[in-house]
Amino acid sequence: MDIKVKTEGLGIEKENILEMRAEASKALDRLWSGNQDMTGWVQAPIHQSAEELEYILNVADVIKEEAQLLVVVGIGGSYLGAKAAIEALPKVERGAHVRFFGTNFCTDYYRETIEEIKQKNTILCVISKSGNTTEIKAAFDTLKPIMEEKYGSREAANQRIITVTDAEKGGLRAETEKNGYTNLIIPSDIGGRYSALTPAGLLPMAVSGIDIRELLHGAKDMALSASWDDDGTDYAICRHLMQETGRVIEIIEMCHSRLGYLGEWIKQLYGESEGKNGQGLFPATLTFSTDLHSMGQYIQQGRQNFFETIVSVDDPEYTVTIPEGDLKGKTIDELNKAMIEGVINAHRGVGIPVAEIHIPKLDAYHYGQLLYYLETTCAITAMLDGVNPFDQPGVEAYKAEMRKILGL
Repeated sequence: MDIKVKTEGLGIEKENILEMRAEASKALDRLWSGNQDMTGWVQAPIHQSAEELEYILNVADVIKEEAQLLVVVGIGGSYLGAKAAIEALPKVERGAHVRFFGTNFCTDYYRETIEEIKQKNTILCVISKSGNTTEIKAAFDTLKPIMEEKYGSREAANQRIITVTDAEKGGLRAETEKNGYTNLIIPSDIGGRYSALTPAGLLPMAVSGIDIRELLHGAKDMALSASWDDDGTDYAICRHLMQETGRVIEIIEMCHSRLGYLGEWIKQLYGESEGKNGQGLFPATLTFSTDLHSMGQYIQQGRQNFFETIVSVDDPEYTVTIPEGDLKGKTIDELNKAMIEGVINAHRGVGIPVAEIHIPKLDAYHYGQLLYYLETTCAITAMLDGVNPFDQPGVEAYKAEMRKILGL
C-alpha cells in the first residue's frame, strides 16, 4: 500500500504486536468472510459494478447541467464521508456547489439554506437508509414545500428530488416509489459510517467534480494490498494495546488544512464503531499547526491519558516559497514538515506515544486508499476490543427521549 503507517513511536514492544497478529488476521478474515453482518463495504470496491458507476456519473452530470446548487439532506454517515472528501480533494472537472443540510436543528442554518434555494437553481438529494431520522424528516419536510413553490407544482419539484436509500425498506423507500424520485441504492449490508464509497458518498463527490473512478481505484488497491498479510493490521493492534496502558484517548492530528473535515468523519467512524460496553478509545481531532496554538500547551504538559496519530501529506500539490525576511527561500511545505518533526520530538520527549500516517499525495487515488485503510483498521480494533463494530445501540437512547419530549 502507498499509505505509510509508522507505529514505532507508540512505544509498544514489537513482540507484543507480533503476538496479536494472528488474532488480528482472524478478525480480518471475518470481515472478508461475508458471515459478519454489515460488512458489504469490505469487498465493495473490488466488485463495483461498471453499470452502477456509470449511473452515478450520469446522475451527477445531469445535476451539474441543470442546477447551480445540490442540497444534500443527511446526517452522520449520510454526509460526513462526502463532506470530508469535498473539503479535501482537488476537483478535476467543473462541479456544482454542494450544500449539506439536516445536520442540526439550528434555525439560522435553516433560514440561510431556504434563502439560497430561493435564489439558485436547486436539486435536493436526500440520503438516508430509513428516512426516519428526526433531523432528516425535519429538513426534508421543510424543503419540499419550498421546492414546490419555487418550481410551480409538486410534480415539478419531485423531478428535482433524488434519494439515496435502501433498496427495499424504510419510509424514504416508500416515498421514493410513490413520488417517482430519481433513486440510488445504499446496499443493505453497509452501515452509514462505512458508506463513503457507496452512492451515499460518491454522488455528492462526483457532483463537486471529484474523480470518483480514481477514488474507487485507490480503495480497491488498498483492499487487495499484500500488506494486510504482513504489517497492515499493526495500527489496529497498537490502538487496542494502547488502552491497556491507560491511554484511552486518541488525538488524530491533521497536518493539512484541507483534511480538517476528515477528522469529523473519523470521529464518527471510530466513536460509533468502538465505543461500547465500556470499551473503546475516545477519538479527538485537531488541525496543525492551527490547534498547536490552542491545545499545544495541554498536549505538552497536561494529563497524559492519550496518544497521538499524526496524519500528513508528503508531497503537496503546489510549492510556495517565502520571498523575503528571515525565512527567505524556505517553502511553506518545509515549514510544515519542520513543525511536524518538532511536534514529534517535543511530545515524545515528555513520554507521549506518537503514531504517524503518511499520505503520498492528496489526490483521489490515495484518499481512496486512506478511507479503506481507516475503515478496516477501525473494524479490526473494535473486534480486538471485543465489541461489534457495526451497531450503535447507544445512539437510540437520546432519540427515544427526544421523541418522548416531542410527543411522537
